[in-house]
Amino acid sequence: MDKTKGTIGTREFIAIIILTIGTKLEDDTPSLFFSSMGSAAWMAPIIIGVTTILPVFFILKIFTIYPNKTFVEIIKEVFGKYVGFFVLFALWIIQIYALIIDSSIYTDIMGTMYFNDTPTIVIYAVLISVAAYGAKKGFEHISSYAWIIIAGVKVTALTVLVLIVLQGRPEFIFPLFGTGKWEIIKGSTSYISIFADLFYFAFIASYLKSTKVLKKGMWIGLAFITIEISTAIMSYVMLFDFNGIKLIGYPYHESIRTIQLGFIRNTESLFFPFWLIATFARFSFYFYISVLLFSTLFKISQKEFIIPILATLIVFFGMIPETPTFAIYTLRGEFLKLVTPVFLFLPFVIWVLTKLKGGSKNDKKKAAE
Repeated sequence: MDKTKGTIGTREFIAIIILTIGTKLEDDTPSLFFSSMGSAAWMAPIIIGVTTILPVFFILKIFTIYPNKTFVEIIKEVFGKYVGFFVLFALWIIQIYALIIDSSIYTDIMGTMYFNDTPTIVIYAVLISVAAYGAKKGFEHISSYAWIIIAGVKVTALTVLVLIVLQGRPEFIFPLFGTGKWEIIKGSTSYISIFADLFYFAFIASYLKSTKVLKKGMWIGLAFITIEISTAIMSYVMLFDFNGIKLIGYPYHESIRTIQLGFIRNTESLFFPFWLIATFARFSFYFYISVLLFSTLFKISQKEFIIPILATLIVFFGMIPETPTFAIYTLRGEFLKLVTPVFLFLPFVIWVLTKLKGGSKNDKKKAAE
């Protein structure tokens, strides 16, 4: 897991950002906005994306001050040994909880939409096993895999989008402001943590070839996923109408079942494999970050030994909800609201502390070059 330092380029970094956050348009994320925002749900990703500019800006400024340190080292430097440990531990708890919730949702998607006769535990175990294998191979393997599959995944996503637009009804996006401007703002800013993955990408900054790769990847990735998710949500509204879409848990998967492609039946069989391989890339990254933070916190050098333990715990806790379609959806919504302030303000707090600390002499010299 440690043989990846300084080897990841811009294209691989952008690819993993797009796959990690961009796949959220294909789970229950769009459904979070429909009930409160109606036909204006497509505006939420735009508002979230614009708001996320500030946290991303401060993250990048932090690495300008400390270009030679990892994000873990920076947090320990500015907060001190004990407070820094608490901050990192809290971030790990948030990340592992999100991993459990998201993996449970994706297991439910596969079980209810595609593999009805397969036991849930089997689907869950396969998903986490593949993610654990990817994490064990390291971030270089994950990012290279993301770069290899990104074209196929996005071409199929674009195909689905075009078919939805052609077969949907544009008038369904009206009224343009849905339930009202205030509801749009409130509903959007409550879920800023949907883009919190960008914060966790700071933990692998030292694995990138340079700080320029981090900056370029962050900005391009943020712009791309903002446009992509917004456009996808608008297309779902055009296909189902905002009243009908409120009753659908997984709009993307209902869409690929609904759209028609000539004489081909079961069109979802054409698009599902690409969604699946993108899912594996996403959870491999999540698992890698979880292992990285845990091993760093508790100074475990042999990270490979904790992978099966974490995998077992994730499956165990993820299997607890009896009705994940509804229970996990509610839990995820409340969880995203709860942690939104963390990812909105923590980068600013760290940046202020780095300015007060001023960085080490070597870091200052490097930043000035």
